[in-house]
Amino acid sequence: MYTHPSERVRFGAFELDLSTGELRSIEGPHPNNKVLLREQMFQVMRMLVERDGTIVTREEIKSRLWADHTTIDFDQGINSTIKALRRALGDSADNPRYIETLGRRGYRLMLTIEHPESTTGTVLEEDREKSEQPAAQISENAASVQKQVKSHWWKPLVVLASVVIMVSAGYVPWRHFRAISPPKSEKIRLAVLPFENLTGNPNQEYLADGLTEETISQLSRLNPEQLGVIARTSVMVYKHKDVSLDQIGRDLSVQYVLENSLRASGNHLRLTAQLIQVKDQTPLWSKDYDYSAKDILNVEDELAKDVAHKFQLRLTSQRQGELARTRPVNAEAYDAFMKGYYFFQRGADDKDTDMAATYFERATHLDPSYAPAWVGLSRARYWQANIGLVPTQEGQQLARDAVERALKLDPDLPEANIQIGRIKRQVDFDFAGADISIQRAIALEPGVPENLGQAAFMAQLFGRFDEALTLDRQALELDPLNAESWERLAENRFYAGQLDEAVADIRKALKLNADTWGSPITLSDIDLLQGRPQDALRESERIPLAALHIRTNAMAYHALGREKESDATLRELIEKFHANAAWSIATVYALRNQRDEAFKWLDRAYAQHDGGLIFIKIDPLLKNLHSDPRYTAFLKKLHLPTA
Repeated sequence: MYTHPSERVRFGAFELDLSTGELRSIEGPHPNNKVLLREQMFQVMRMLVERDGTIVTREEIKSRLWADHTTIDFDQGINSTIKALRRALGDSADNPRYIETLGRRGYRLMLTIEHPESTTGTVLEEDREKSEQPAAQISENAASVQKQVKSHWWKPLVVLASVVIMVSAGYVPWRHFRAISPPKSEKIRLAVLPFENLTGNPNQEYLADGLTEETISQLSRLNPEQLGVIARTSVMVYKHKDVSLDQIGRDLSVQYVLENSLRASGNHLRLTAQLIQVKDQTPLWSKDYDYSAKDILNVEDELAKDVAHKFQLRLTSQRQGELARTRPVNAEAYDAFMKGYYFFQRGADDKDTDMAATYFERATHLDPSYAPAWVGLSRARYWQANIGLVPTQEGQQLARDAVERALKLDPDLPEANIQIGRIKRQVDFDFAGADISIQRAIALEPGVPENLGQAAFMAQLFGRFDEALTLDRQALELDPLNAESWERLAENRFYAGQLDEAVADIRKALKLNADTWGSPITLSDIDLLQGRPQDALRESERIPLAALHIRTNAMAYHALGREKESDATLRELIEKFHANAAWSIATVYALRNQRDEAFKWLDRAYAQHDGGLIFIKIDPLLKNLHSDPRYTAFLKKLHLPTA
C-alpha cells in the first residue's frame, strides 16, 4: 500500500502518474517527455508497481485486462501488451532492466519503487475504484451495440472481414502526443509492422496479413519523394517476433514504425495503429479505427490521411481526391480476396498456389467489379502455368483474360499494369509494350519496390545494366530484408559480367533465406563461367526445378569432358521436358557449341512462348551463338536491339 497524494511513483528513469496513466522520463536525452500509455499497458504497469518486485502472474494479468471474457487469444494479447510496455520503457526481453520474465509464470518489476513528496494516505485502491467505474460503463455500452448487431444479416465470416467498434474496457478513442516535424533534409522512412492478430481466432491471420499489405500500399502512394515505406516482405520478418525497435531501426534504416493490431469482441473487429519514433521509442500518435464491412477499404484511406497529416506530407490533388472518395466493397468478396492473397504470398507448395487461385476466383464471382481480385487471379493462373500445374498456354491465356478484365474495370490500377507488362514481356515478347505498361505502373506508384524491380528487369533485358542496377538498389532500399531483392540484384550483376559481386549478393540472399530458389541457379552458372564445373554440379543439387537441375548437370559434365554423361543427361532433359523447357535445352546445345541444334530449340522455344527466351540478348551461356547471323536475326524477330 503506497502513500503519496500526487499519485505518482518513480522507478529507474521513469515516473508514472497513476491518476492519468502518463509515463514520464526523468532522465536521459529527453527528460519530461510524456507518454500516455494505452489502457492495457497502463493496467499491467500498475500491477507491477503494486507488487513492488514480486511476481505478477499471467493469470492475474488476464483477469485484470479481460475480466469481461472478451474473445481474444490471451497469450498473444499478454505478449503484445508486455512487448509494447517494454518499448515504452526502452527495455528488452533479452537484456531487461525494468521488466523481468519468469518463464511462463509471469513478470516482475526489477527496480525499487520511490514516492516523491510522500505523505500518509492510500492511493492505489482508491484509484483502482475510480478506473473500474468508467470501464463498467463502456462494457455496458459495448454489450448494447453487440445486441443490436446480432439481428444483422451478415454471416460471421463476412463480419470478421470488417473493422468496427469496441474491444476492451478503458478504451481511449484518440491519443495525440505531439506534432511531428518531418526532417528537412532527408526522406522520412517508415516501417509498417505486421498487424498483430488479437481476434482470438488464428484462422484470421490472413486478414491481419492482408491489412498489413493494404496499409503499406496506401502509405507508399502518399508522396514517395518525402516518405519511403518499407515493403511487406521485409517487415514480415518481424511477425510474431519480439525484436527491439532499436534493432528494427538498424535493420531497415527507418526513423519511425507504425505498430498495428486487430482485436475482437464478439463478432466485431477493431484496427489500432500507433506511430513510434525509433530513436527514443516515443509513441507519437495512436488511433483506433472502427468500420462496417462494406467500408473496410476506407479504413486504409483514413489511416493514410492521418499519417500524411502527422508527417505534413504534400499530396497531389489527384491523391487527395483518391483519399476523399468512398470505396465500398463486397465484404464476402474482400474476404475471399484476402484469403487468396494470403495463400499466394505464402506459396509454400503447389497446394498454396491452387488455393490462391480458388479464392481469387471466388472473389471475382462474388463481385465481378472488384478489379484487384482479377489481378490476383491472373497472377495465380500465370504461376500455375509457370510451374506446370496447368498446361502452359492454357494458364497463360487465363492469366491474360483475367488481367485484361481488371484493366477494363480500372485502367489506373498499378498492379494490373505490372501484370499485363509481365505477360507482354514473357508471353508475347512485346518488350516495348511491356515497358510502357511497367512505366505506367511506376508513374502511378513510384514508391513500390516491386514496380522498381520490374523496371530494372526491363532495362536489364535491353542490356542497360547501369540503369538496371540503379533501379535494383532503389528497390533494395525499401526492401532490404527480402532475399529475392538481393537475388534480382545478383542476377543483374551476373548478366552485366560482375560475377564476383553477384556471388556476394547471393550470399546476402542466402543469409536471409537459405531456401531461395534462384540463388543456386545463378551460382551454378557462375561456377561454369569461371571454370569450376565440379562446383556447378554440387550447386545444382540445390536447384528445386527439375528441368534446370538436369540442364545444369548436362552443361557441367560437358565442361568436365564427360561427354557420355552430358549426352545422357541432355537426352533425359529432352525426353522429360521437351514440351515446356525448349529454352533450357537450347542453352545446353549453345554451351556445347552445337549451333544448328541450339537454333532448332530456340525456334521451338519461340513457338512454345517459353519465357526463358527473353534472356537471349544477355545470357552469357549463349556466347557461342553471337557470331552466327541467325542470332542477330533472332534478336530482330523478338524486337530486341542488336547492338
